[in-house]
Amino acid sequence: MTTCHIIFSCPALHLATRWRRPCLPWKRMGYNVKTDIAGLDSGIPSCDLFIDPSLPPNLLHGKVRNVCRTLVKKWSLAHDDELSVSRVSGGITNLLLKVSIKSNTGRDDSVTVRIFGPNTDEVIDRKRELQAIRPLSDAGFGAMLLGVFQNGMVQSFINARTLTPSEMTAPHLASLIAKELRRLHNLDMPGAKDAQLWIDISRLLEKASNLSFDDHLKQQSYETISFKQLREEVRSLKEASHLLNAPVVFCHNDLLSGNFMYSDAEDEIYLIDFEYGSYNYRGFDIGNHFAEYAGFDCDYDLYPDENAQFHFFRYYLNADDPNSVSQAELEKLYVEVNFFSLASHLFWAVWAIVQSKYSSIDFDYLSYYFLRWKEYQRRKAEFMSLLRVSMADLS
Repeated sequence: MTTCHIIFSCPALHLATRWRRPCLPWKRMGYNVKTDIAGLDSGIPSCDLFIDPSLPPNLLHGKVRNVCRTLVKKWSLAHDDELSVSRVSGGITNLLLKVSIKSNTGRDDSVTVRIFGPNTDEVIDRKRELQAIRPLSDAGFGAMLLGVFQNGMVQSFINARTLTPSEMTAPHLASLIAKELRRLHNLDMPGAKDAQLWIDISRLLEKASNLSFDDHLKQQSYETISFKQLREEVRSLKEASHLLNAPVVFCHNDLLSGNFMYSDAEDEIYLIDFEYGSYNYRGFDIGNHFAEYAGFDCDYDLYPDENAQFHFFRYYLNADDPNSVSQAELEKLYVEVNFFSLASHLFWAVWAIVQSKYSSIDFDYLSYYFLRWKEYQRRKAEFMSLLRVSMADLS
């Protein structure tokens, strides 16, 4: 796990914060990574150490060094002054640290330590994530899992930089992303092979519709949300999705710029942070990625036009000979992806409602809900009409 954050600064929200999506809040209480990894029979090193992410840096770094000495065998005898610890990203939720030691060659040998914060004992299904890490790593995706402790994990360090949203739109990098995404979608991964979108969003909706806030202004804002309308929109999209017969593949499900790393020297893209990874609709992964072109300012007018999408599709469908992709193939994927971009807006809108209650990050999640909901409404007629025209052409 490496540098996987962006600076998120929407004018409508009047804030700026280091942004990594926290996780979906429906996981059981009493979470222990070591317990879950033991059930996977993975041979991954584990220990019973616990790190409180709210500790002051000097105490926190000492705990991190102890974890590294325990889990990274070649560092077992390293002294404190040999192990340098630096913060990569995060707050008290999903804190990410880089730990380095000078190797015999004089170069830094580094790992990352990821600490799950106090709210993650009720959030993401880490067992699903841990189950995916080994086969993903074997296939060349993400960072290698080196070991786990009670509330976190140690992973290899990827020497590359995160992309900015504007870089994702550059034709060359877009083609690299498309090729890497197709490689991911071709994997045969463990776990449920059914699309998880409607299951996940239904769970979110159930939780989102039963919240209350001590903050009076938050409560007032929350009470303006029509959950009846949200449920109807989800039902309508789910029903319409059956018309597409869209492929279900293993998806990343969170393809924002901070989850792409790029090596300038190697001209290579790396996908990281598979916390939301699951089997899902191919179109959701791509449509969600295109929605992230909006960038730090939430400018959804930056959503790619048809020409930019077709460029991406050509390299996704046939990286070796992109110009051989037929117009019919491009148009079919265009309908699919733009339809599922609507589902992406709904998903993250409902997710934001739940996060407004549970997240410890200083971020106006309810305002983010209204941003995604507004964009869903703005694009709905346009993208649903693509589906209707496509169905009419087939009849």
